[in-house]
Amino acid sequence: MIYINKILPIIFSPLGLVIFFLCYGVLRKKILPSIIALMLLILLSLPIFSGKLTKILEQNYTPVLPNTIETADAIVVLSGMVRSIKKENRIHYEFSDAVDRIIGGMELLKLNKAQKIILTKGKLPWSIGLSEGEYLADFLKSQGINPSKILLTEIVQNTNDEAKAISKMLPKNSKIILVTSAFHMPRAVTVFQNQDLNVIPYAVDFRQTTKKLDILDFLPQSKAFNDSNLYFREMIGRTFYALRY
Repeated sequence: MIYINKILPIIFSPLGLVIFFLCYGVLRKKILPSIIALMLLILLSLPIFSGKLTKILEQNYTPVLPNTIETADAIVVLSGMVRSIKKENRIHYEFSDAVDRIIGGMELLKLNKAQKIILTKGKLPWSIGLSEGEYLADFLKSQGINPSKILLTEIVQNTNDEAKAISKMLPKNSKIILVTSAFHMPRAVTVFQNQDLNVIPYAVDFRQTTKKLDILDFLPQSKAFNDSNLYFREMIGRTFYALRY
C-alpha cells in the first residue's frame, strides 16, 4: 500500500504530466502535446508561479510564538526532517529543511506546554538505519531534555499511521499540540481529528518567503519546479484523506 501512496503522486505530478505529454506527442507524431509539455515545464519552473502555489498551501496558518500556544496533554512532532547518509560503512544522519518541526516541539516542551513529547518512528520499507523518531529522541536528549518526557510510537510509514499509533498511546479526546510543516498541517489535522484527538496546530517550516520581486522570479529554476511538485503532491494527499474521512 505504501508503494501505491508514493507512486500515484509521482504519476500525477508536474514531472509526470510533462513526461506524459512529451511521450504522447512523440508516439502520435503531434506537435501540440510537446508544446503543452514545454509550456507546463516553463510555467511550473517560474518562482513567481510556484510561490503562489506555496502561498495557497500555507494560507490557513501564520507563524506564532510558542509561548502563545495553550497547554495540552502531549506535544506531537511528525516525521519528515531526517535523511540518512551511508559513508564508509557507517550511517550518518542530517536534518532537512523541515528541522523546524523538532526545534518547535522542543521549544514547546521547554515552555511546559505539555509534560511529554511524542516522536513518530517513521521508517519506509527502503529506509536504512534508525527510524526517524529514534534519532530525534537522541537529539532531544543531547539538548538536555529529560528522557522520561520523550515517548516513541511504533514503526509508521505515513501520516495516517502516525495518527493511529498516537491514538493508541493517549486516552480518547486527549488534547495534543501538533507540530508539522505549514503546508502539511491541513491534511495532518484532518487525520488526527479523525482519531478522536483534540488538535492544537502549531505550524512551522513555512516555505513562502518574503522578498522583493526581481528578474530571477521570472526565469525557470529547478527549485521552483520542485515547489510546484510539492503543491500537487500535497493536494493529492488532501483530496485522498478528504474522501476517506
